[in-house]
Amino acid sequence: MKDQDAFFKNRVEDLKNMAFQRDIVTFTDFLDLHQLHMIKDLKNSFPGIATETSGGYEFAERQMAAFIPDALSYEWEFPIRCMKVTKGPGNFPEKLTHRDYLGAIVHLGVERSTVGDVLLSGDDAWFFCVDSMADFFTRELVKIRHTSVRTRPLPQTEPLPEPVRKPVQGTVSSLRLDATLSVAFGGSRTKLAPLAQGGKVFVNGCPVTSGGYVLKEGDIVSVRGKGKFRFQQVLSQTKKGRYAIILEVYQ
Repeated sequence: MKDQDAFFKNRVEDLKNMAFQRDIVTFTDFLDLHQLHMIKDLKNSFPGIATETSGGYEFAERQMAAFIPDALSYEWEFPIRCMKVTKGPGNFPEKLTHRDYLGAIVHLGVERSTVGDVLLSGDDAWFFCVDSMADFFTRELVKIRHTSVRTRPLPQTEPLPEPVRKPVQGTVSSLRLDATLSVAFGGSRTKLAPLAQGGKVFVNGCPVTSGGYVLKEGDIVSVRGKGKFRFQQVLSQTKKGRYAIILEVYQ
């Protein structure tokens, strides 16, 4: 991990240097939460360069970073394209999951960093990609498992689906992160504690390595390999000091 982090930091410095020397906007590919946190730490390391991030929609988890020179004199936009995937006619009603869509995309031989978030709603899916890959996905992404699909760039006039969040209620002895993870994903605190210790838990985009971290209402928690939820609110507190809480788990 240290070697990967060092390589990433060097890459960021190269992009910032290029932006400054050529007076152009430079971009990373899509970054994961760990890399985005590193970007925040490096944000002020190069005077004269501003940093912005986007994943193509509000609350995107995977995002690109843009490095913008202060002297820039032209308008720019992130090189992100949203692709819509629809099932073809005559298909059996096969239920496709987030993993199915992402697996089919990566199976085409593309780097994971060229693809951002994948969203599902009903029988359709949307995903974000580097705009130079749009034609490739239109041509090559034609099957998910046993289901034929059609992939096309989403027209600007067509809205994205709203994120689907399932309310989940439970009681916890405290508002610690490890207790809340048990409500969101099931399982004991003992089994879930290593997720934070292993660097797999992020709160509002920042890594949290202690299960004892105390959550606040509105915090968004992302767990690699598990999913994401929003700590909505504390409903009440019992006489024994336990908290009744409600979460919104992203589907």
